[in-house]
Amino acid sequence: MARTRIKICGLTRAEDVRSAVEAGADAIGLVLYPPSPRFVSFEAAAELAALIPPFVTTVGLFVNPAPAFVAEALRCVPLQLLQFHGDEDEHECARYGRPWVKAARVRPGVDLVEFSACHPGASGLLLDAFVEGYGGGGKVFDWTLIPAGLDKPLILSGGLDPENVGEAIRRVRPWAVDVSSGVESGKGTKDAARIAAFIAGVRHADG
Repeated sequence: MARTRIKICGLTRAEDVRSAVEAGADAIGLVLYPPSPRFVSFEAAAELAALIPPFVTTVGLFVNPAPAFVAEALRCVPLQLLQFHGDEDEHECARYGRPWVKAARVRPGVDLVEFSACHPGASGLLLDAFVEGYGGGGKVFDWTLIPAGLDKPLILSGGLDPENVGEAIRRVRPWAVDVSSGVESGKGTKDAARIAAFIAGVRHADG
């Protein structure tokens, strides 16, 4: 099977970016949503992005942003992929001319086939647990709610950690996994050992 890609999200410190890159992360996520405890300013995001080497993707996470906010983020931070976690429609996500992924908050009754069809330009679908607020809740959703035959690469999120990521990959076979709280010692503070253990768990599951 293909190698599962790995995104470490919600990084706020230079040492955590270095730890994620050295451990083998494929992508680094910067939260550009002010209410989040993992929010980084454009200035801080630019400093963190400067530490990310070639061929590791820099991802900016937004939740229902004003267009001017995203435009300013793109002016200040070298983002290669945009990740939208709110109620943004296709037009709102596509207007910036950058590749983008759309997050779906999964719970019974959410039609992921229809959701995918409503976001035809998305590079992938990120499946997260439905929690109060947006993301970073550390909750696992019922993976059996994922229908077969979705037409976009799936990025599995929601409560993943070094202990359960292997099972998640074996059961769901996603294109990528996305972790934030599962590799933290505190909100916004990553733990280098947990990052390394998470990535090792992915590699073991890939065989």
